[in-house]
Amino acid sequence: MPGESATEIQQAERVDHQLIRAIGIPGLTANIVNATIGAGIFVLPSLVARNLGAAAPLAFVCCALAMVLFVTCFAIAGSRVSLTGGLYAYVEVAFGRYVGFLAGILYCLTAICAVAGVVNVFVNSVASLLPVLNNPIMRIIAMAVVYGVLVFINVRGVREGAAAVTFVTLAKLLPILLFLSVGIFFIHPANISFTAWPGSKALGDSVVVLMFAFVGIEVALIPSGEVKNPARTVPRSIYLALLITTIIYLLIQIVGQGVLGNQIANYKDGPLAEAAFQFLGNTGRTVLLAGATISAFGFVTSDILSSPRMIFAFGRDGSVPAWFAHVHPRYRTPDVAIITYTVLAFAMSVSGTFEQLAVLSNVAVLLMYLLCCAACWFLVQRDVRTEGGGAGFNFPGMKIIPALAIIAIIWILAHATLWEFEINGIVLAIASAGYFARLRLQRK
Repeated sequence: MPGESATEIQQAERVDHQLIRAIGIPGLTANIVNATIGAGIFVLPSLVARNLGAAAPLAFVCCALAMVLFVTCFAIAGSRVSLTGGLYAYVEVAFGRYVGFLAGILYCLTAICAVAGVVNVFVNSVASLLPVLNNPIMRIIAMAVVYGVLVFINVRGVREGAAAVTFVTLAKLLPILLFLSVGIFFIHPANISFTAWPGSKALGDSVVVLMFAFVGIEVALIPSGEVKNPARTVPRSIYLALLITTIIYLLIQIVGQGVLGNQIANYKDGPLAEAAFQFLGNTGRTVLLAGATISAFGFVTSDILSSPRMIFAFGRDGSVPAWFAHVHPRYRTPDVAIITYTVLAFAMSVSGTFEQLAVLSNVAVLLMYLLCCAACWFLVQRDVRTEGGGAGFNFPGMKIIPALAIIAIIWILAHATLWEFEINGIVLAIASAGYFARLRLQRK
């Protein structure tokens, strides 16, 4: 493999062979749905409706079609590379350790911006219930408390962090199911009818924000080394999960917009809560605000349980200074990585709004998707296969899918701003400088 020695690949495979392949289609599908549906969907319907009005559901359809191309690339690559690491493993096997490192950096930037944006959603939701948090100073204090509590929990032990994630996993879905099952009977057809197709700019601007609600599959695919028969399980699970997620998102937008009409654009912090108020009164509004709060907190707890491990891995592998891989002497947790990650996320939460952070996160993840789609093309051209020698996920016209996916990514990215590209470029440049400096020192 380019940039990788045969010994390094074989070593990775030997490590992964110690894992038990126990994740089947139901488990992987549920993991993807859980990782995808988060706090963003409680806020995004308002932002999309602001740009597109009654045509807002079209943005969801566009995102779903783009994601079909992306996840097809993931399925093709995942059926050929069964190493733990998901998208990063696909990129590393195709292009070598340095490009894999860049994919990891893009993941870190994606995760930090995403968790920072969701903390904004969390504080906004709590502020709707406790108006004292509308004060800027109180908002910062609330954010600091959220991060501080989660650092304390996760530094004390991964078991405590996992327990916090388990507690909120199902709780975030219950308010959504209530909203859909009751609200569907209160839709006004005139509120969701439109006569003119939206312009390309308005649609693209909406898609670049809405992608925040669809990403997450890459996180769920990280345990690829523990998936049974990946050539069969990975493609079936990601398509099924994407179908379930798209249906839920479309119903949420249709119900919210069908109840509130164009007024949904005025409730940027809690559009679903305001829609629920129309047919369930204050109880409905409180339940949806609580749901948004729980979902946001659940996402943050899950993210701070897992994402800092990427910084720990960089330190362990020598890509960044080794002290980032420090392990707490008593609790045996990556304390420096956890603290570093949360400090960066806190700074982003204070300095940006949810919409700004969502778009910045989306630009980073789309650049990572770009690398993965290119890796998919390379893996197919080189006919890379899993250790079992199977042909992988194949179908007629398969080779054109990566090209179509790359075109879709470029179209979406064309609607981002120069500032978002500059931030990503600066982060990658600094990371690259550090990477090669460490490499030079190691060689000496």
